[in-house]
Amino acid sequence: MPDSIDQRSRAGDPPPFYEAHVFCCINERPAGHPRGCCKAKGSEKLRDYMKARAKELGLARVRINSSGCLDRCELGPTLVIYPEGVWYNVTTREEVDEVLQKHLVEGGRAARLMLNPEDKMPPAR
Repeated sequence: MPDSIDQRSRAGDPPPFYEAHVFCCINERPAGHPRGCCKAKGSEKLRDYMKARAKELGLARVRINSSGCLDRCELGPTLVIYPEGVWYNVTTREEVDEVLQKHLVEGGRAARLMLNPEDKMPPAR
C-alpha cells in the first residue's frame, strides 16, 4: 500500500487509456431538498454540451462521464477532473468552454471557476 495518495502509478503499470476523466454530477434529489441538486441546476445539459465540445475540439483522450452525487450539492453544478482532482462549478456553456480550453487543451486551470475543499457555497462571479 502506498504511503500517500500521490504514489498512484508504479513502474510497469500500463499507460492510462485516457489522459483525463471529467466527472459531471447529474444527480437528482427531490424538489425542495435543502441541499439542492446539480440536475435541477442544468448539469445534464451542460454535460451534454461538454461532451459535444470536447469532440469538436479533438479531445479524443479525454472522457466526459456522467456521475452520481459528488456530495458537493450546494456548489453545483459540479464537475471534477482526474487525474488532478480539480473541482469546478460551471453554470453556463461559456464556463464549460473555459474549463475545456484552459484545463484540458492548455493544461492550466480555469481559476475563477475552481472549487476549494472548504467551499460551502458557489463562488460569486
